[in-house]
Amino acid sequence: MGNRLSKIYTRTGDKGDTGLGDGSRVDKDHIRVEAFGTIDELNSIIGMILAHDIPEAVSNCLNKVQHHLFDLGGELCIPGHIALDESYITYLENTLDTFNEDLPNLKEFILPSGGHATSACHLARTVCRRAERRVVTLAKDETVSPHTISYLNRLSDLLFVIARVLARNENGSEVLWKPYQDKK
Repeated sequence: MGNRLSKIYTRTGDKGDTGLGDGSRVDKDHIRVEAFGTIDELNSIIGMILAHDIPEAVSNCLNKVQHHLFDLGGELCIPGHIALDESYITYLENTLDTFNEDLPNLKEFILPSGGHATSACHLARTVCRRAERRVVTLAKDETVSPHTISYLNRLSDLLFVIARVLARNENGSEVLWKPYQDKK
């Protein structure tokens, strides 16, 4: 493979537009750019989780997810391109089931807090939900693979379960929500 990024700055976007993978140009605030930009943000947050001392199974899973997200970003960057198929979703579902197997049943809501890796995982989950919303908005005007929305929906579920696993790894337990009652 040759040098893909031999020159980092091109000045082609200095007026507020950017190139898509098919050579067309759109405004930098176009919903397509917002969608794949949010995928990039999610991938960066997953990198933050991986920077912590986490269980090997979680690390292996999140490394694979990062590659999936690059595939997904490429799919969104090239109108009409499809990179994800059902196997990506099946991987998430099987992995989610495996991680969830040893966790206690939920009886309360969990606060998005805990140790550093757990908190970063909750942040990744919420950014994943935002990415899903951006893709849904894009799909209202342009063709988007149904696997893309399903993948993001399942990934946010997986990140929730991974946050539960990481909470036990870092703190031994999760922080449960309790309704606030002012005791004046």
